[in-house]
Amino acid sequence: MKLEGTVAIVTGAGQGIGEAYARRFAQEGARVAVVEINREKGEAVAESIRKTGAEAIFLPTDVSSEDATKAMAEAVFKKWGRIDTLINNAAIFYGIENFNYSYEYLQKIFSVNYFGTWLCSRAVFPYMKDQNKGCIINQSSTAAYLHMMVPTDRELPSFHYSVTKAAINALTHFMAGTIGIYNIRVNAIAPGPTLTEATKQGVPKEILEMIINMMMAIKRPMQPEDLPGTAVWLASDDAAMVTGQVICCDGGMWMLG
Repeated sequence: MKLEGTVAIVTGAGQGIGEAYARRFAQEGARVAVVEINREKGEAVAESIRKTGAEAIFLPTDVSSEDATKAMAEAVFKKWGRIDTLINNAAIFYGIENFNYSYEYLQKIFSVNYFGTWLCSRAVFPYMKDQNKGCIINQSSTAAYLHMMVPTDRELPSFHYSVTKAAINALTHFMAGTIGIYNIRVNAIAPGPTLTEATKQGVPKEILEMIINMMMAIKRPMQPEDLPGTAVWLASDDAAMVTGQVICCDGGMWMLG
């Protein structure tokens, strides 16, 4: 097992890609903190992991709250005495209002998708610094790179989800360059369209099929289970000198432009 004895925090781990990350890290020997704002979903995932014999706890956390993220990191450290990996997966995507261009909604998306990533990273930093080792994995998206035509007849679009993911890419680079001195590595994973419930709810079937058939080299839809292998590698000593990278795990979507 690649991650035996390590401690991992996975935000937004109550469903979808975050749940897949949490389960795979537990399979690889990590003790996993399931961080999720939805108590019912988070508790269910943590309990399911414990039934496999792995160690897992559930921590209800609003990642957009500085106090909540600090309390979360402190609880993990008190439980297991270290924090090795943080996966910043939590984001507003399920039920996202794609055509809500209001300033208030843009602030809401940024509060979770971007500031939540920064706050969680900030919360775990002292612990990783003290142990002189750590790995932060940010969840980006190929949406950060793609120009999408959106209606502009009423007002200037905010491009909220895509812009937050582009900001995550920049944050990844800046963080990696700054805290590498403490042997803390920072990378990001940019998935292509993945068949989570959020994608099924938010992306029309015909659009998804068009993306797969015309924009991806590997002609099949991605599943949440296609992503954790990349995260496990980044968190392992096999990637000890990999930092500041945004890795597209997208079936060749971005490669084809």
